[in-house]
Amino acid sequence: MAICFQIQSPLKPITFPSSTTKRVPSFKCKASFSTTTTTELEPVFTSVKSFAPATVANLGPGFDFLGAAVDGLGDFVSLSIDPSVSPGHVTISEISGSSKLSPNPLFNCAGIAAIATMKMLNVRSFGLSLKLEKGLPLGSGLGSSAASAAAAAVAVNEIFGAKLGVDQLVLAGLESEAKVSGYHADNIAPAVMGGFVLIKSYDPLELKPLIFPQNQELFFILVSPEFEAPTKKMRAALPAEIGMPHHVWNCSQAGALVASVLEGDVVGLGKALSSDKIVEPKRAPLIPGMEAVKKAAIKAGAFGCTISGAGPTAVAVIDNEEEGKKIGQKMVEAFLEEGHLRSVAMVKKLDRVGARLIEGVPR
Repeated sequence: MAICFQIQSPLKPITFPSSTTKRVPSFKCKASFSTTTTTELEPVFTSVKSFAPATVANLGPGFDFLGAAVDGLGDFVSLSIDPSVSPGHVTISEISGSSKLSPNPLFNCAGIAAIATMKMLNVRSFGLSLKLEKGLPLGSGLGSSAASAAAAAVAVNEIFGAKLGVDQLVLAGLESEAKVSGYHADNIAPAVMGGFVLIKSYDPLELKPLIFPQNQELFFILVSPEFEAPTKKMRAALPAEIGMPHHVWNCSQAGALVASVLEGDVVGLGKALSSDKIVEPKRAPLIPGMEAVKKAAIKAGAFGCTISGAGPTAVAVIDNEEEGKKIGQKMVEAFLEEGHLRSVAMVKKLDRVGARLIEGVPR
């Protein structure tokens, strides 16, 4: 049987200038979607372009409270001051990379986040035109909606002088996520902030960056099959109640995962990543071949493997890029042989920056 390792896919590697964005320590998000500035701001750019990375949510036992950003994959948003757009409004003039998304900003992830950010900034006298470039496929388990929302929120913030902090940008993106896939921040927080992020609380929203040591190597092996797993559908498959033994187990493994991240222990991270007894067992059977893919990844040398977010992408971890490519090959073979799905494998590093401005035309 012929095995296809690389196929044409909407997942495109991305290169862009490095950012000088600074990371932020733990904080509580006490902002609301009401106006956070008392005077209207003047734009400092006539147009900007922003980028937000793909994300891996849950990381096994961390359902809805752990996530990480992935380097080299994501969405772009181009935003400009447009006199033809009604003041205080945003229009979506173009969407590339997907034919399924609505151009109505009220029903589009980027549009919803842009509007929320405009409200926070008290923008009333300027209209904005937005172009969305999708680098992530819909329903992939790589935080597609969060990447669009994060890029849009950052673009609006930057065009008006970057007055909002990352906590408020996460809240703006979270409004979008709530309308599309549910009120969960494990994609939008790392998409905005970069790196690993722990959601300590939802009420109030409290976020904690988890700093993976700079001198340690970590690679995500991402294998995306030609199969769509809508987040709402995958969340509906989850149990309403769980037993105490599984609760205790998952809590201990989530703690082990956090410790492994902070210590730069990729082996320990992988072991914890593979340990979920609550969510993965319910979702894996809905993705053809997933259980075989996990077994193939670990047999090939991966330190651990699980479902990325709601799926269908499988994510494994390793500390060597070349080994990661070999593991990815075995995972692709398993998807084809056991799930009858073609797939594409990519080996990516951790994105430590998050959503950022990459171009701007001064006013």
